[in-house]
Amino acid sequence: MGLATPYRRDVQIRAQRDRDQRAVDALVTEAFADEGPQVVSLLGALHRSGALRASLVAVDDEDDDTAGVLGHVALSRGWVDARERLVEVLVLSPLSVTPARQRAGLGTALLAAAREEAVRQGAPAVFLEGDWRYYGDRGYDPGSAHGFERPSARVPGRAFQVTLLPAHEPWMTGRLIYPEAFWSTDTVGLRDPLLAELERATD
Repeated sequence: MGLATPYRRDVQIRAQRDRDQRAVDALVTEAFADEGPQVVSLLGALHRSGALRASLVAVDDEDDDTAGVLGHVALSRGWVDARERLVEVLVLSPLSVTPARQRAGLGTALLAAAREEAVRQGAPAVFLEGDWRYYGDRGYDPGSAHGFERPSARVPGRAFQVTLLPAHEPWMTGRLIYPEAFWSTDTVGLRDPLLAELERATD
């Protein structure tokens, strides 16, 4: 993969290299706080199972080594269980930006780079779970608006989002199926009491 996208003059988004792994794990742990170890486990499971389709990092262009990893985004294989056949799609998770560089546009740049890579791979859609206000401002729609069903009832409806790509066709609708790594690491949706709290807040 030859992706190397400038974000700013001093930051570049490129494919993750083997030497970046320790820095990526540290970044994800820091960005996700208490959930960090679980999300790192998800990334490892995706890689070991062969489900990982892209892993992009934002790096300090003047110090392009493991110490310069400022952000990361992963795309993995999933499926839509359409009436005609299974359709391979991409799932975006996780998206991480070092806390010191958050709210400065780096997450937006990583999302754009991930979309570019998904188009390059010929994927018809990219799905994610996340804040509908943040991702809604960055090209994502509620999955239900396009006929898609959540992979679990524990995924809040508004958090289940999708961006359609040029390869998408109208018949490609149905339930999203996550790869096994999401289930084995219990990183699908939310669980009580957090799930109940969110549902009460959004009723």
